[in-house]
Amino acid sequence: MKIYSEITIEASAERVWNVLMDKDAYSSWNPFIVELSGTLKQGETITAVIQNPGSSSMTFKPKVLVCNAERELRWLGSLGFKGIFDGEHVFELEVLGPEKTLFKHSETFSGILVNFFKKSLKEKTLPGFESMNQALKKRCEQ
Repeated sequence: MKIYSEITIEASAERVWNVLMDKDAYSSWNPFIVELSGTLKQGETITAVIQNPGSSSMTFKPKVLVCNAERELRWLGSLGFKGIFDGEHVFELEVLGPEKTLFKHSETFSGILVNFFKKSLKEKTLPGFESMNQALKKRCEQ
């Protein structure tokens, strides 16, 4: 199962990327990923605290799969053991112009428990993505 959202940001891909990479500032602007720590580098394990609207926060320790400057950040997290409930979270930046970037935000879920969480993923996680996208847009366009 995959959830997806996107937003056009009136800022350069470099600016958007720099905001995404400034993980220490997430708590001041990001309503969805309220904390992010660790090294954002391929192969590294990071810690992400996710806050879905109307839910309590959850902490994950995903592994960074891709960190391609100004293009893509991708990580894979698991709830419990791999194969139970896994999520591959992706941020992609597409240059639309010198000061215009399409921010694509998605996550592909797999594992034996995914069917039990489909409704929650659509009703709570997707709005979390959208709130982050709006906050990212606002921060980058300041």
